Amino acid sequence: MCLVINTMESVLEHFSGFMTIEKGLSGNSVSAYLTDLRDFIRFIREKGRNDFNDVTRADIQDFLSDCKARGLESSSMARRLVSIKMLFRYMFQEKLIKSDITDVMDSPKLWRLLPDMLSAKEVDLLLMAFPATGKDALTFRNRTILELMYSCGLRVSETAELKLGSLHLGEEIIRVIGKGDKERIVPIGKPAIALISRYISEMRPRLMAKGDPNEPNVFVSYRGQPLDRERIWAVVKEAAKIAGIAKDIHPHTLRHSFASHLLENGADLRIIQEMLGHADISTTQIYTHVDQKKLIRVHKQFHPRA
Repeated sequence: MCLVINTMESVLEHFSGFMTIEKGLSGNSVSAYLTDLRDFIRFIREKGRNDFNDVTRADIQDFLSDCKARGLESSSMARRLVSIKMLFRYMFQEKLIKSDITDVMDSPKLWRLLPDMLSAKEVDLLLMAFPATGKDALTFRNRTILELMYSCGLRVSETAELKLGSLHLGEEIIRVIGKGDKERIVPIGKPAIALISRYISEMRPRLMAKGDPNEPNVFVSYRGQPLDRERIWAVVKEAAKIAGIAKDIHPHTLRHSFASHLLENGADLRIIQEMLGHADISTTQIYTHVDQKKLIRVHKQFHPRA
C-alpha cells in the first residue's frame, strides 16, 4: 500500500515516525536527522525544488558544498549525507519517489567534501607526537588516548566516559557505551593494551594523587578529575600540530581512519558496522570509503580480463 503524502513537510513527519518506531533510533538521533533534513529542504527550495522527485544528485552535492562554505564540521556534513540517504531510501521503499538517486553517491567529488582520513603513516606521526618512552604522566596519558581511539574507533564522548570496569585487557576487548546508551564490545590492539596497562598501573595513580580514589573514569586530569570532550579534542589538535599534519584533524578523524583502514585491508563492512556501533549500515558506508586507486589496483591484479 502506497502512502499519499503531498508536501515535503508531511514526508518528513512520516519519516520521523519511521525512524522512531521502525528503526528504534533515540530521540536525540531523530532530532539531529530532522534538523539536517529541514536545512536540506530549505536549501533545495531556494533552488526551486518543491518535490523530492525533482531533486538531483547535483543538488545534494551543492548542498554539501554550501555546508562546507558555512564552516560546518566535516563530521556534521557526513551526518547530513547519512540523513539524506536514509530519507531517500525510505521514500523509494514507500514509492514516494521514482528512484533513489543517493544509492550511488560515492563519487570522488563528494568524498572531498567529507571527513579527512589519515594514512597509516600519518597515524604513526600523530601517535609519536606524544612519546611513550618517558615518565611524564600527562604525555603518556595523551599517547594512550590517541592509541585507544584509533585502535578501537571510539567517539570522543565514548573515550571521555570510558570506565575502568569496561576494560577487559586479558580478553583483548573493551565494553563501550555508545549513542542511545547502547553497549558494544570492541577488540583492542596489543599496542593499545600495552599502553593502557602501563597507564593504569603507573601513570594514572600519579594523576589521582589529588583526586577521588574511587573515580571510575579511565582518563583523568593532573588533578585527578575526569577529562571532558573538550580536553580530549585539544589533545588531538595538539598532536596534529606537533606532528606537522596540515589536515583539519579532530577526534572523529581517528574513528574515520580506523574504519577506512579496516575496510581497505579487507574487513567486512558488517563487522565494521558492529565495531563502530552504527544502527544503520548506510552510516558505515559514509564513513568508510575505499581509495579508488586501490580499487583499480585490485581489479588489475585479480580480474582475468583487466
